Amino acid sequence: MDSLRLRVLDCPSTFIHNRIQFRFLHLNKLFVNRRICSPLRHQHLGQYHKHLSGVVFGVSTETSEEEKKKKKMKPKSGHGGNVRISFRLDHQVEFGEHVVILGSTKELGSWKKNVPMKWSESGWLCDLEFKGGESIEYKFVIVRNDKSKAWEAGDNRILKLPKGGSFEIVCHWNKTGEAVDLLHLEEDVLDNGSVVTDAAPDALLEVGTSPFVGQWQGKSASFMRADDHWNREMERKWDTSGLQGLTLKLVEGDQRARNWWRKLEVVRELIVENLQSDERLEALIYSAIYLKWINTGKIPCFEDGGHHRPNRHAEISRLIFRELERISCRKDASPQEVLVIRKIHPCLPSFKAEFTASVPLTRIRDIAHRNDIPHDLKLEIKHTIQNKLHRNAGPEDLVATEAMLAKITKNPGEYSESFVEQFKMFHSELKDFFNAGSLAEQLDSIRESLDEQAASALSSFLECKKCLDNLEDSSNILELTKTMQSLDALREVIVKGLESGLRNDASDAAIARRQKWRLCEIGLEDYLFVLLSRFLNALETKGGAHWLAENVELKNISSWNDPLGMLVVGIRHLGFSAWKPAECAAIGNELFAWQEKGLSEKEGGEDGKIIWALRLKATLDRARRLTEEYSEALLQIFPQKVQLLGKALGIPENSVRTYTEAEIRAGIIFQVSKLCTLLLKAVRSTLGSQGWDVLVPGAAVGKLVQVDRISPGSLLSSGDEPVILAVSKADGDEEVAAAGSNILGVILLQELPHLSHLGVRARQEKVVFVTCEDDEKVSDIERLAGKYVRLEASSTCVNLNPYITHGNDGNFGLKTLSGSSSSTVLDRGVHVSSFSASKAPMSSQGVSTGVILLADADADAMTSGAKAAACGRLASLSAVSEKVYSDQGVPASFLVPAGVVIPFGSMQLALEQSKCMDTFVSFLEQIETAGPEGGELDNLCCQLQELISALRPSEDIIESIERIFPANAHLIVRSSANVEDLAGMSAAGLYESIPNVNPSNLRVFQNAVAQVWASLYTRRAVLSRRAAGVSQKDATMAVLVQEMLSPDLSFVLHTLSPTDRDHNSVEAEIAPGLGETLASGTRGTPWRLSSGKFDGLVRTQAFANFSEEMLVSGAGPADGVVIRLTVDYSKKPLTVDPIFRRQLGQRLCSVGFFLERKFGCPQDIEGCLVGKDIYVVQTRPQPH
Repeated sequence: MDSLRLRVLDCPSTFIHNRIQFRFLHLNKLFVNRRICSPLRHQHLGQYHKHLSGVVFGVSTETSEEEKKKKKMKPKSGHGGNVRISFRLDHQVEFGEHVVILGSTKELGSWKKNVPMKWSESGWLCDLEFKGGESIEYKFVIVRNDKSKAWEAGDNRILKLPKGGSFEIVCHWNKTGEAVDLLHLEEDVLDNGSVVTDAAPDALLEVGTSPFVGQWQGKSASFMRADDHWNREMERKWDTSGLQGLTLKLVEGDQRARNWWRKLEVVRELIVENLQSDERLEALIYSAIYLKWINTGKIPCFEDGGHHRPNRHAEISRLIFRELERISCRKDASPQEVLVIRKIHPCLPSFKAEFTASVPLTRIRDIAHRNDIPHDLKLEIKHTIQNKLHRNAGPEDLVATEAMLAKITKNPGEYSESFVEQFKMFHSELKDFFNAGSLAEQLDSIRESLDEQAASALSSFLECKKCLDNLEDSSNILELTKTMQSLDALREVIVKGLESGLRNDASDAAIARRQKWRLCEIGLEDYLFVLLSRFLNALETKGGAHWLAENVELKNISSWNDPLGMLVVGIRHLGFSAWKPAECAAIGNELFAWQEKGLSEKEGGEDGKIIWALRLKATLDRARRLTEEYSEALLQIFPQKVQLLGKALGIPENSVRTYTEAEIRAGIIFQVSKLCTLLLKAVRSTLGSQGWDVLVPGAAVGKLVQVDRISPGSLLSSGDEPVILAVSKADGDEEVAAAGSNILGVILLQELPHLSHLGVRARQEKVVFVTCEDDEKVSDIERLAGKYVRLEASSTCVNLNPYITHGNDGNFGLKTLSGSSSSTVLDRGVHVSSFSASKAPMSSQGVSTGVILLADADADAMTSGAKAAACGRLASLSAVSEKVYSDQGVPASFLVPAGVVIPFGSMQLALEQSKCMDTFVSFLEQIETAGPEGGELDNLCCQLQELISALRPSEDIIESIERIFPANAHLIVRSSANVEDLAGMSAAGLYESIPNVNPSNLRVFQNAVAQVWASLYTRRAVLSRRAAGVSQKDATMAVLVQEMLSPDLSFVLHTLSPTDRDHNSVEAEIAPGLGETLASGTRGTPWRLSSGKFDGLVRTQAFANFSEEMLVSGAGPADGVVIRLTVDYSKKPLTVDPIFRRQLGQRLCSVGFFLERKFGCPQDIEGCLVGKDIYVVQTRPQPH
């Protein structure tokens, strides 16, 4: 299949049978989980014929030679005593489910074997051939996600087959007794003299049906013998109720625009008028949806009485294309804008010189006046194609032309060769005008514009493609690899040729050439979809993930070269399509490096196989995250707008509902996701992992409830019964208790750093917390939704099983791994709130007007908060640490950045000086009781933060800071509240830290201090204190100002293992760059090392895969700005150097053990590595 725009997943004709598993999808809410993976087998991209009103169109894209051979060899349906039946079940199922048919004959599986049906927007389709004259019994069956079946109710369906012919029957779910009509699929003549064609499949294969027609879902072609196009408009209805802005403008424009060129003009105006506005992306999205529905016939085009030749369409298309290219090349163009623009390009007609000429496409006029064809045929060509095309061209003209071509080539020799040849030439020209040619045709059209190197790459690709098409086995991995490599080389050349952008003075010819290059580039991406699909089929045939895992056990990882190579190509081409190119390049570099590195017996004293698998898993997780982000973008872009526009334009509900799924399934992102899933499954098998990660161990029983996110009000209907949440997404700064006080356990369906705020709070609240990233396990979890389950999590395993309740008292206990039983969930707050905090001063009386040095004795918990007090003590311990060594002789030495603290009461002083204290107290009282739902709490928090953000530290504070730090100092401004870094309340990541500021930049420094003060009253901070039983008036904020470091790595140490409570080891979580990556809950995993306190043994538990690292430029201005750079872990020593990994693990362990002994209890320690020096910036009691 060689189409330029292979939209196999958007049309009934070529839709892949296997269904994607969208999690938690509710059609009414258009809420779909981002993951787009699950291994799909038996994916067959063969031909299927679309049935519309008794019309059969050949709708394949240009077929490979192999498929043509098979088609020719296949016996003619309906001949030799056989009858072909096309079953259509007019019914839709939930995403992830599919329909099969079973029945009494061998063709119907003899009631034992499922016969798959293919999904389409008009229902489920299946073509079968039977022996004529028989009676058959059958039923339709829905196969659910868990493989269970739902049979139709009622008696078996019975059908008496005719003795021969081809027929279609349309059935409806659960109506087994309905009478079905056998719709004959032969050529028929309508009452008005128009001929509806049975477009012979073989004939269409010979002439090369365009993919454009393959997507057509509009009215079927009928051949006119008079100019009655005007009278053929169907009754259309528009619904503008509730519309406004761009949507209203587009719908009203469509109401006025009957024909194609006017509809194109509506799109041009929509895009041009919003080039500089905030609605630019929205305008592009609506344009993409609208144009696609026009090109597939869902929005019909009609004559309007005017005469506008195709050159008018071409001129408008050029204007649209030029603006799209300019947007794509702008520095401020978002990835979402570029993504949508790529979907608009194939919907625009060509504006080559021959189509902008005053009288384009004249060949059809000569054909219509030939004397060697029958008069009726001449009339049909003239009135169906020639007159219509030259008055009001539209997509329906290509459909009619291909139907006519099928008719005149159906019986070879019926018409003169010269006539047929001329019509074929016209057909080729028309395809060129609609940019509907095959990939080979499009590539051939740019050959003359290529240099020698590019022309060679083009020839190489076409030759590889031809060889692949001629193979009997189109899944030959060697040929697939060669073809993919040649495609990669060709597309790279074309992409580089397009990088320079479109000059303002570009000629019309240059713009037209650029359009062809762009379409070829997009077409190569579509063909890569086909190659990846074939490769996946071939890999599954070999045994898929099980085969790959077996080869690892045999130390034969050469079998991984082709799958990893294909994945590298797939991700590289996502970058070519401008989807996060830096991220794609980094992932590609890593995969290539891991291939080159190979598998060794031992790596730094650890099992080489495990290290190989862990390193590869990190990159594969990162690659899958890339695909999830792409699908998330589509889900944010399309569903709501498709629904709004579809309702207004009268688009069938099913087409609206399936639009986004089709867009996801149609791109290479879908194949890349499947390949990632397969490889991850093999890697997990090697590691003996089930895809679980335990943040908080324990056991809990409760009702399993699915939610998208943890947020207040998530459990409105759950009452007080104990709950275990299955959560789709998390940012890492949520509060478990804020969603409900009855949550006993959380299963998060993504990875999460252990020391994110969410993870720490779960530990404090004694909520069993695990993450799961294995798709099969997630499916198992979803099947238990709404049922009572028991969740058991330890460092060695996670179990989730149904739980049989005894009685209805809801008295479920929570057991820790030690076996001690805690109180029921409703009493959990007693444990959390048992801490000692200094009281917040509500006036500035007695408050210091300056700052306190961290090394001073005055910097204690009562004046400055536990965090600042701990930093002060760290400063004194730093000098002692130089003389301390572990049993293995590893030094425990560390440094502490210089700093001061702006003490408690400073904010209140600023409030009094600005005469805002009364307003502040009023807001504080209201926040104490404000409800989280309905926006009341949000509004109050917002107003309170605005009030505090406008405050400025006193002049004494500024002068003190300027005396202590040099003028060019880079500082970090951090929180030190009286309600954080306590034994019962960590609040990690809850309050603000503002990096890279300078006191000499007065405005930036003052804003940073005010932001930290204001972070005391964010929604999540207020809810966190409320959940812990802390009054809002008791909370106060000091501000810690420290020297800003530019670390290579940042770390968090747990001196007591959070998962198995092992006192003999220190666990480290390490991230590249600044430590905010760990605390903020950024998606991804850190490096995880476990180091023995007494034996010095270092074990690698995970490799990092955060996409970005945050850095501070020492040479740049200290303006609060942090640089974000894409990380390539193939260049990070901690990933590639086992000696460095072991030495760092031992040093961190020595520092952690030293501080644990000095502070007298297990610690969570934050710090960083700058060059060879370890800095500790914070330590707090470890939650227990």
